[in-house]
Amino acid sequence: MDSSYVLSVIWFVLWGVLWAVYFVLDGYDFGIAMWLPLIGASSDSDRSAMYRVTGPFWDGNEVWLITAGGVTFAAFPLAYAVLFSSLYTPLMILLFCLILRGVASELRFQWASRGFRMVCDAAVFVSSLVAVILLGVAFSNLFRGLPLEYDESVQFYMFRGNLLNLLHPYCLLGGVLFVLMFLVHGALYLAWRTVGDLRNKAFYMAKASWPVFLLVFLVFVVLTFAWAGLYKNYFASPLLLALPLLCAILFLLSGYQMYVKDNAGKAVLNSCGGILTLTLTGVLGMFPNLIPSRLSDAGSLNIINSASSAKTLTIMLVVAIIFVPTVMAYQIWAHKKMAVPVKAD
Repeated sequence: MDSSYVLSVIWFVLWGVLWAVYFVLDGYDFGIAMWLPLIGASSDSDRSAMYRVTGPFWDGNEVWLITAGGVTFAAFPLAYAVLFSSLYTPLMILLFCLILRGVASELRFQWASRGFRMVCDAAVFVSSLVAVILLGVAFSNLFRGLPLEYDESVQFYMFRGNLLNLLHPYCLLGGVLFVLMFLVHGALYLAWRTVGDLRNKAFYMAKASWPVFLLVFLVFVVLTFAWAGLYKNYFASPLLLALPLLCAILFLLSGYQMYVKDNAGKAVLNSCGGILTLTLTGVLGMFPNLIPSRLSDAGSLNIINSASSAKTLTIMLVVAIIFVPTVMAYQIWAHKKMAVPVKAD
């Protein structure tokens, strides 16, 4: 087998893993931020405690987003160029949301004014909600395929559509799915890390939102048969069905830990596994495409026509083998070190 192809496959898998880890880690950040108006409605001390839960981690969690984007740029530069030229507006909105969320989170504690803190809380809530919707819609569009075609006259992959083409009902449902998934994930993490009344409210919200998430998840899975081509690889190799099956089991186990065992810690661990396997299920379904085209196969960006040179991929792989496990080990240590109960007072 050609070494360039093997390297491209390895980097495709790593690309999917980086996105999956990002959704797991920044997912609870987004979820807790989106719960600010409800779980944190009773007092400023509750909202401050919610910030303290994610405070040591949120900027480190977003490193995985930067890494996933960097891998796309370095390993699959053509896919990166086409993606940003096609989805420039929504990606810029996502970038501004992430900036606003970070700035508002830090500035909130620089001034004790109640009005100023309410403005910062609103900014964090809105920016997190919009960012999650955009991520869900963007990945659902990748699953469905973008309107791309290869234009011989300019020798480049051209986007034949507009923003309205990206707002297909299936893709909008993907945005709703991401919101609900992160809401449950964030509420479980908050319940695990807090005590007292704040913990009880967070656990109640997790239990209340989980059935809605499960319903939307099932509808999204069914509609994927009609509007996306993700299942071709799984039908071709039935053994791969173990991955989406594991995803469903982990989400169900999360509910079991919530309702039967009343254990927020194990529930959030199962939620982490569910989000991880859900992302990898979507990525594996797209293989070998990074950006599928729904117009023609010739318009798709895959691991062959968009990959960097074998030398570049080899050098990057050596760096990744050293630093990715190091960063993962550090973040696991940091979460264990900081995993002390947070009190609202």
